[in-house]
Amino acid sequence: MSDSVKWTLVPIKGDLNVYIAESEKISSTSNETISLFISGYVVLEGKEATAEQVLAHFLNSDDLKGFYNDLSGQFWLAICQLGKPVILVNDVVGAQMCYYHQAEDNLYISNSLRNIKAHDSVQVQISKQALYHYIYFHCIPSPTTIYAETYKLEPGKAIYFSSATSARSELVYCPEFADSISDEAKAHKDCLDTIDNIVSQQAGDKTGAFLSGGLDSSTVAGMLAKNQNPAKTFSIGFKVPGYDETEYALITAKNFSTDHQVLYLEPDQAAKEFVRVAQYFDEPFGNSSAMAAFFCAKFAKEQGMTTLLAGDGGDELFAGNDRYAKQKVFEFYYKLPNWVGNLANFVFNNTLGKAIPGIKKVASYLDQARVRLPARLQTYNFVHQLGEENIFSASFLDDIDLDKPIEQLKERYNSCKSDHPVDRMLFLDWKNTLADNDLVKVTKMCEMAGIEVRFPLLDKRLIDFSCHIPADIKLPGGELRDFYKKSCKGFLADETLSKPKHGFGLPFGAWMKENEQLKSLTLDALNKFEARNIVKASLIEQAKQAHNSVHTGYFGELIWIMVVLELWMQKEAPEFKL
Repeated sequence: MSDSVKWTLVPIKGDLNVYIAESEKISSTSNETISLFISGYVVLEGKEATAEQVLAHFLNSDDLKGFYNDLSGQFWLAICQLGKPVILVNDVVGAQMCYYHQAEDNLYISNSLRNIKAHDSVQVQISKQALYHYIYFHCIPSPTTIYAETYKLEPGKAIYFSSATSARSELVYCPEFADSISDEAKAHKDCLDTIDNIVSQQAGDKTGAFLSGGLDSSTVAGMLAKNQNPAKTFSIGFKVPGYDETEYALITAKNFSTDHQVLYLEPDQAAKEFVRVAQYFDEPFGNSSAMAAFFCAKFAKEQGMTTLLAGDGGDELFAGNDRYAKQKVFEFYYKLPNWVGNLANFVFNNTLGKAIPGIKKVASYLDQARVRLPARLQTYNFVHQLGEENIFSASFLDDIDLDKPIEQLKERYNSCKSDHPVDRMLFLDWKNTLADNDLVKVTKMCEMAGIEVRFPLLDKRLIDFSCHIPADIKLPGGELRDFYKKSCKGFLADETLSKPKHGFGLPFGAWMKENEQLKSLTLDALNKFEARNIVKASLIEQAKQAHNSVHTGYFGELIWIMVVLELWMQKEAPEFKL
């Protein structure tokens, strides 16, 4: 067993030996018949609860769902009770990562995949299917991990382990979505009041906030300013046209009189930390804005902060992404009678029509609209655009389930308790956009910087509230986040309410052209990655040539995900090749 990781054998005898990796984030309590472990923090009745309080509440509850519904926070729980299945459950968006591995009569649980891999009794191997998912999604969505037979807990889900060979899962957070509202004006006030209460609870003496200048980060910063005078806010800037939005952050900082500080990130700084960032994640992770998140968190840590509040989640609660509006239009067409769709296809979607620029675009939209959600969301995916056969080597594709990514999306999408496509896309994004991607990025980069992060907009109380706002109130026609913007009218600056959506993006494609260190590191990694025979050599060459010509941003992203995968494998699986 690794000397750096200590494991606790849960003192409840049964068909399973349960091992919990010790961590400073984990608290526990037990008696003669039950042990409860908490990773992260649990909020009960509006206050952060101790393990003893959470256990008492569990013992006084009639069932797991009733108990779970009273909890909020960022956590996973392991409940081991004599004579009953071991229960593993996490928060509604999986903000606290949880990995588990079963081997013979042993169950290993940890918030770190590396801890499980380090255990002497655990044998892991790279999963080719997971590598396919990584190229497809730029991350590896739960429950899959990079290692076969090792899994991560999906958000809002409970798993009951009865023995080494018996386990069942249950989605314990699957809320109802409202289709009407009685008092919208009151709901606007309730929205801000709920966020205010959550931020007030999370704001400590050395708490700051990420501030990109968008709606979400501006709301969190403004609420923090109500609790601190002045509030500390932090932004990352780029001296690259189209990527820098510090002017919007300054609008919010001025509006709330925050103590605002900006770090302008240079390509040579990014080059120095590139390898460390890529290798810090438990498994390959290709979101290029991770670098920006790390430097911003590190900057805040250097200014004395111990906790940062992040604005992630508002788009996925209140319908703020362009795709929600776009898919509403496509869904309308999809549900038209067949004869109408066939007529439109006959008129626009033909060889002659596709030769005319304007008609060609209409034909493309018709092609997309004929695909059923949620698969339609992946129309512009690299894998679909380029084709699997043009990306992966033949030996890699031998035993890959090409339909698995879409099947995972369908499982989550179809489990939503609403027929409205916007509700279903939001519910899907709580997992695939937030739990599997954005929250992993921010949490791990803050951890690397040595600072805690909390997500006020993803507190269960606000998520519950958002479900009471009908989809067509959140997004009437094509008006993104209409309800949320009306809620924030008079609180946020008008310029903030009308700004275009942006974020902590990274100009990697542009930097790779101008920075020799970054270019050298990238080309070296691509050459080594080519030797692993996962993707075709022709793809790597195509990406290099296209990036150097007219598609810097598009192919820069493809290069990024391949380079990150190679750097990660150099540390975790150096011998892997096909």
